[in-house]
Amino acid sequence: MLSVIIDAGQAPRGLALLLAQLTAGAVDGLVREVFIAGPVDAAMLDALCDETGAEPAVSIAAAVGQAKSPMLLVLPADLRLRDGWIRQIGDHLARGGTGGVVAGLDGGLLRRGPRGVLVERGRAAGVGDADLQRLRRALGLRPQRLG
Repeated sequence: MLSVIIDAGQAPRGLALLLAQLTAGAVDGLVREVFIAGPVDAAMLDALCDETGAEPAVSIAAAVGQAKSPMLLVLPADLRLRDGWIRQIGDHLARGGTGGVVAGLDGGLLRRGPRGVLVERGRAAGVGDADLQRLRRALGLRPQRLG
């Protein structure tokens, strides 16, 4: 099972679409809990948390500290998960896989799509209060298609 942390600081408008995609992961038993980290309009955050069961967090580091699962999926709010992401990430974890970069749908011909990270909670906690890009760099995660 995963704890999902959404970095909503960069593109909070895409948050509702990502939360909708994560619902299927919760139904399948892959997603245990979801945190929304970063500055988000309070009214929007309250509504999304009420509708989806997500929990607010002031930062990624705070969400890491609150997470219950040993594996974290940290995603930018504007990421759109690929079809089959539940199976791909579930299979990766079942094979004993640990960290990696999670690629979303491509951003177009010249723009690479947003990327998230799959990481052990202990490793993420050691990075401190970093945004998603710094977290990925600090952990030295190499791109591999996990979802």
